[in-house]
Amino acid sequence: MDIRQLQYFVEVAKQKSFTKAANTLHVSQPSISKMMKALEEELGVVLLDRTERKMELTDAGELVYDHATKVLHLMDSLALSIGEIRNMERGRVKMGMMPTVGSFLLPNVIALFKKQYPGIDIEMKEYSAKLLEVHVEQGSIDVGLTVLPADTEKFDAVPLQAEDLVAIVHREHWISERESISLAELREEAFILFTEEYAIHDVVKQACLRAGFEPQVAYMSSLWDFVGELVATQLGISLVPRSIVRRLNNSELRTVNISSPKIDWQYALIFRKDHYLSHAARAFISFAEQHLSP
Repeated sequence: MDIRQLQYFVEVAKQKSFTKAANTLHVSQPSISKMMKALEEELGVVLLDRTERKMELTDAGELVYDHATKVLHLMDSLALSIGEIRNMERGRVKMGMMPTVGSFLLPNVIALFKKQYPGIDIEMKEYSAKLLEVHVEQGSIDVGLTVLPADTEKFDAVPLQAEDLVAIVHREHWISERESISLAELREEAFILFTEEYAIHDVVKQACLRAGFEPQVAYMSSLWDFVGELVATQLGISLVPRSIVRRLNNSELRTVNISSPKIDWQYALIFRKDHYLSHAARAFISFAEQHLSP
């Protein structure tokens, strides 16, 4: 049994005539007759009670007609829904993002995206960079907003904006009036780092190693604002993305540029390599790339 058999049968039942049904469907009458005979043989019942004067549905025909009209309606609804998805009239994007980073990059982009695609819903959750990669790999989220580098064997990445990491120190710290400093000059300082599950933890440690020393870690935290408060109470210094400094809003803090080594901090959208990605997710990635390109 195929969908065309049901379409022909429903039309014959409506028209109560092979000839009229053939004209409506733009096929030959013998084709309709052959299709109906094949359907009856497949089901093992008589569907149409044919007499010289009229054609009526049998009891089995009534049952098949009732189910066939429902199936055809569902098929039409499915085709319409698929068309809406293809045309971006509906859909959902499940997105993960690093804490604070999303609030820095995404609000304006999401607002513009929703204006263009009002039927697409965006569901957002916060994860640390390493946990975010796990969720993208497992498929529980479609797209992750993170920082490069990403595992190129598992993910495709679309680079977005980049920014620099800066040192934050107490206003009375000996480098507070400096415009910039090399990381090597900070080898004797106590560092306040983010915990290991955050990408910035590894980035800062690797930068210090490139500068020739292992950072002396005084404290670790998973909270941006708490790191700022620890620095503000002169418990150490920290390295953070410049955008975070604007959110700390603490008069006790000063910002100093890092002149060397260059510390890469580039945002990117990642998604699973060689896996299906919904039309909605692909549309969002393309839209974000246009508005947040490097």
